[in-house]
Amino acid sequence: MRVLIKVGGTLLDEAEPRERISRQLAEASRGGVRLVVVHGGGRQMTRYLAERGVESRFVNGLRVTTPEVLDAVLKVFAGTVNHQFVAALNAAGARAVGLSGIDALLAEAEPLAEELGAVGRVTASDGSLLETLTEAGYLPVVACVAGDRRGNIYNVNADQMAVACAAGFHAERLFFLTDVDGVRGAAGERLRRLAWSEAERLIRDGIATGGMQAKLNAAGDALRRGVGEIVIAPGSENGIIARLLAGDPAGTRLVA
Repeated sequence: MRVLIKVGGTLLDEAEPRERISRQLAEASRGGVRLVVVHGGGRQMTRYLAERGVESRFVNGLRVTTPEVLDAVLKVFAGTVNHQFVAALNAAGARAVGLSGIDALLAEAEPLAEELGAVGRVTASDGSLLETLTEAGYLPVVACVAGDRRGNIYNVNADQMAVACAAGFHAERLFFLTDVDGVRGAAGERLRRLAWSEAERLIRDGIATGGMQAKLNAAGDALRRGVGEIVIAPGSENGIIARLLAGDPAGTRLVA
């Protein structure tokens, strides 16, 4: 079974939750699952920039990426966050390999909008490197940075990076591990199962906004690309990965 898991940056910001999620991922990778991980790190990025007196500006939820911010993207996403995560996974017994979308043009991108600077939209994903690594028993850990054939580098939304990698890897299941327990309805209730038409209505009615809107849009993209099962689930719950793999009704499952 091929599974891609996107781990939100809030789960990696401190050692204890990072080590807890790493133990679960290592166990899954040893259990016969061909697993790829994509991670974010927005909170760490904002803190890094603030410490250097750089204000974070957002347009439609995306961080405006100036040359100064892009330098920080490489240092934080593909540097500190990625390598701390890989180290924790290796300590948990995995054979983790840190990557970004730049490596072997795993994720090829183009500028999303002029006002956003070096924010990219993934236009193609080549999963052959992920195939090679997972077949040999390695656990690829992908930072949300992409490139192009002219040597340009782009900051890419982590949810969209996860979808692109899932499509390139032909993943059967895609899990978004986040800091909420799932998608909420109009009355605040957790929705256990959500058809895409219902997700569109939540966005249209202003119920799903911000980060959840971005995740739902990414989930819709994944459904259109042929990913069979998508779950938005609370990454901090004990044993969440094994439970999701076993079909536990945690979080919210999205279906076409």
